[in-house]
Amino acid sequence: MTKANVDKLEPSTAAPAAKPLRPRDAATLILLDRKGDEVLVLMGRRHAGHAFMPGKFVFPGGRTDPADSRIAVATALHPKEEANLTAGLGRTSVARARAIALSAIRETYEEAGLLIGRKGAFTTTRRDWQGFAEHGVVPSLEALRFIARAITPPNRVRRFDTRFFSAWRGDVAVELADGGPTNELEELVWLPLAKAREADIPDITGMILDELAKRLTDDPLLHPGGSVPLFRRVRNRFTREIL
Repeated sequence: MTKANVDKLEPSTAAPAAKPLRPRDAATLILLDRKGDEVLVLMGRRHAGHAFMPGKFVFPGGRTDPADSRIAVATALHPKEEANLTAGLGRTSVARARAIALSAIRETYEEAGLLIGRKGAFTTTRRDWQGFAEHGVVPSLEALRFIARAITPPNRVRRFDTRFFSAWRGDVAVELADGGPTNELEELVWLPLAKAREADIPDITGMILDELAKRLTDDPLLHPGGSVPLFRRVRNRFTREIL
C-alpha cells in the first residue's frame, strides 16, 4: 500500500481536524447470504445530506453507546472471537468487546430493520433496544465473526476505531419490511461480493470486502477464530497488520 492511498481511507472532502482526536469505538456488521454459488452482502446507501460519507454504499454500523454494555444476550461471543477482540492494539476488556459486538447488532436493527438473535422474551429499559423487546428477540452474539479492524487516520474531523463483524442472514430472527427506525440508509441492496466491490464505496470498505473474499475462499463457513487484519496509519504510512 503506497502513501497515496492513506488519505483515501476517508472521503477527501473531510476537513482536517485541528488536532488529533481519540478514535471512538464503533462496529459494523457485514450480513451475508448465499444464492447458489454466490455470496451476497447487504449494503445500504447513506443519505446525500450526511456530513460523513454522503451517498456512499456502506454496511450497517455506528459508534458503540454506553447502554450497549448493559444488554442481556441469549448467547455470548465465541471464545475465539472474544480472544481476537481483546487482543492487539489498546486495552479492550472482555466487557468492552461484548459491548462493541452488541453495537453492531443494534445498528443493524436501527439502519436495516434486521434483528439478530433468538426469539424469546426480552425486556430492557434502554430506549435504543426497545425494538428487540417489541418483536420478542433476544440479541445473540455467538454468530458474529470478527473480520477486520480499521482506525481512522489522525487528521480527520471524526475518528473511529471500527470493528467489522460478519454474520449470515439465517442468524436474523426478524426482518422488518420497512427497514430500521433511523432511516439513515436510503436503500438496502443484496449484492454479490464482486458487484459490491464495484459500487460507490469508501476505499476502506473495498479493502474489507477483499479481506472477506479471501477468508471465504479459505473458509466458506467462516469458522470462529480466523486471523484479523488491522488497518491504520503509523508514522504517515498506511499499514496492515494481523492482530
